Amino acid sequence: MTAVLKILCALFLLSAAPALAAERWQELPEPAPLPQAAKTGKAPVNGIELHYTIYGSGPPVLLIHGGLGYSEVWGAQVADLSKDHTVIVADSRGHGRSTRNAEPYSYDLMSSDYLALLDYLKIEKTALVGWSDGGIIGLDIAIHHPDRLTKLFAQAANSKVDGVIPTVMEDKTFAAYVEKAGEVYRKISPTPTEYDAFVTQISGMWASEPNWSDDDLKKITTPTAIVLGDHDEAISREHTDYLAKTISGATLVILGDASHFAMLQDPEGYNKAVRDFIDE
Repeated sequence: MTAVLKILCALFLLSAAPALAAERWQELPEPAPLPQAAKTGKAPVNGIELHYTIYGSGPPVLLIHGGLGYSEVWGAQVADLSKDHTVIVADSRGHGRSTRNAEPYSYDLMSSDYLALLDYLKIEKTALVGWSDGGIIGLDIAIHHPDRLTKLFAQAANSKVDGVIPTVMEDKTFAAYVEKAGEVYRKISPTPTEYDAFVTQISGMWASEPNWSDDDLKKITTPTAIVLGDHDEAISREHTDYLAKTISGATLVILGDASHFAMLQDPEGYNKAVRDFIDE
């Protein structure tokens, strides 16, 4: 187990004692159930199997979860968007039901996984809604492959490692998320006993990436929303403002009374923010 994970798990255990009712932004609700899928499968991409599911019909939108996460976190968003969109969700490499290999993690590699998935599904262009690592993957695609995106809704993303709040490791809600992610991993992963090894492997990426310059960000031509909960535990407001100012034409969206886990804490408000941007 990595040192970071040990600290987070210890904090979670310490926080288990009864406490006063939490504010909404301190809660970690269970995801809403996913609706009936139109299709599910595993795409062979870059030497791994990427588990994906498709819902609904209409203009495509790809939802990409955050680090240590899994596609089920998008339950409320899938239920709403699939009414008039083709919604694609997947478990990133090594996450959820997807496999991983020994290749070192990088955001370029993870972006390549998702582009290969779109190729596999014969989807030329899509709107992308990304949370945390998913938002960073979205920025990577917007920088290097803008022809594949119609819109980018990037929530709680950073372009440099110093965009992360140093005290995130001390936050109880974030620690609870890591604990929950480990529980889900052990239930659904094809390698259920390897959570610690998986965390160690992906932590190598987090230590040094992303690391994009202003010039990289200024290359983005995809209509982009830079989004943050007003109580985000992990990504600073200062860095979020910087992204919105540096990416040409970007829209800044601040989600009220919500944290890093806004899609769970305020699904209706989150869904409205997504629709107001990708459907405008």
